Amino acid sequence: MPFAIRVHEFGGPEVLLFEEIALREPRPGEVRLRHTAIGLNFVEIYQREGVFPFRLPFTPGNEGVGIVEAVGEGVAEIHVGDRMAYAPVPGSYSEVRLIAAERLIRVPDSIDDKTAAAIMLKGMTAQYLLRQTHRVTPGEVVLVHAAAGGMGQFLCQWAKALGATVLGTVSTEEKAVVAASYGCDFPIVYSRENFVDAVRRHTSGEMVDVVYDAVGRDTLLGSIDCLKPLGHLVSFGDASGPPEPLDIVPLGDKGSLTVTRGTLATFTRTRAGLLACANDLFDIIASGGVKVATERTFPLSEAADAHRALQDRRTVGCSILMP
Repeated sequence: MPFAIRVHEFGGPEVLLFEEIALREPRPGEVRLRHTAIGLNFVEIYQREGVFPFRLPFTPGNEGVGIVEAVGEGVAEIHVGDRMAYAPVPGSYSEVRLIAAERLIRVPDSIDDKTAAAIMLKGMTAQYLLRQTHRVTPGEVVLVHAAAGGMGQFLCQWAKALGATVLGTVSTEEKAVVAASYGCDFPIVYSRENFVDAVRRHTSGEMVDVVYDAVGRDTLLGSIDCLKPLGHLVSFGDASGPPEPLDIVPLGDKGSLTVTRGTLATFTRTRAGLLACANDLFDIIASGGVKVATERTFPLSEAADAHRALQDRRTVGCSILMP
């Protein structure tokens, strides 16, 4: 029987248990997929802690790549032996899983399994942020928080490829070097200087067109202060905790600013939206505009250690779990 990570109670990394699971045959419209690599993302810490209302027990995770072992009735375009990937679909921390065929994406031959597992959630998130929520254009100035992380690396590279000037916040000098190597023109070490002051200095007081903020409580108000008139704050995560309730009246006084909160699930809710998002991601990778490095791998059975490393900010770039 296959194994999976199961969560029976919300809590710290210790609640991630590697257990044997029973798996039925695929129902109509379903596929049984044997994972070859699984993505690791900060949002899965929220799943484990109970921030999201998952029904216990459950298997965490949001993305993966693998080989099709069986298909249910009515599945015509996917066959046994096909290599497929997906995101965002909960339940990826498993050796084998069942998944709706309509959520699977065929991976180009030029992309290996580890890379595919690392790019689906972060890469498609970058696509909706940069090409749909705020369509970055040449000459714009953007600020990316957590610029050295896996998500930050996608945003910095892709924004740079679109012709933007990229500023990014990082926690250490070492991470500043990493961010610079992934397209960040002006890394800002926020532990050394106030990031709003640094943005003002780097832009000669002009500030930025858009801020991409996945940090949340610690940065949101400062992010607003980094915007030029008609600027756009895009919030898409809460690594430091959910922000305090926002008073929208000052947004007008500060220059008719806009604030958006997005999720990948909304932009990929239809099959057409999912494929358009994924194909745009594959195109930017094929062009060389975005390069992906899998910095660390963890055995699936050691998912708890992977969560500790991620939560303690001991990872840089993309990390994956290996079944």
